[in-house]
Amino acid sequence: MTNSTSEKTKVLILGIGNVLMGDEGIGVHVANALEKAVLPDGAQVLDGGTGSFLLLGPMQNAEKVILIDATIDGETAGSIRRLTPRYSSDYPATLTAHDIGLKDLLDAFYLTGGDIPEVSLYAISIPPLQDMSTELSPALRNAIPGAAQLVRDEAWDAFVS
Repeated sequence: MTNSTSEKTKVLILGIGNVLMGDEGIGVHVANALEKAVLPDGAQVLDGGTGSFLLLGPMQNAEKVILIDATIDGETAGSIRRLTPRYSSDYPATLTAHDIGLKDLLDAFYLTGGDIPEVSLYAISIPPLQDMSTELSPALRNAIPGAAQLVRDEAWDAFVS
């Protein structure tokens, strides 16, 4: 879905991650699954890659932003937590390979002021980074449907509340 600059996106879903680093790309894999799901008109799904400042514009043009990202937090691989980060300090202590970029993006997003949308983050636990691979581990592959359902439900809730 594309919007003109004057029309806000109701819900922006951003899958963050590097798909060349195996499980670290889980956010992008969940976003890809959501692109095939039935979502309300006004919801937009983007592959946010490793989270550059190019995402600032789409985030500022949304009423609600849902981020999906990997975290190395010592929890069981595939565990999913919903957080509502306000600044980079609100993120899990150890995000993965794009740690600084995504945290800086969030800080820049809030520092720009204006009408700031609600932001939620689905942090999906992964094991410490392994060798480069385009494949997800079985635990993370199995986490995709559940994570996608949680995000999908939140997106739909934004249209009824």
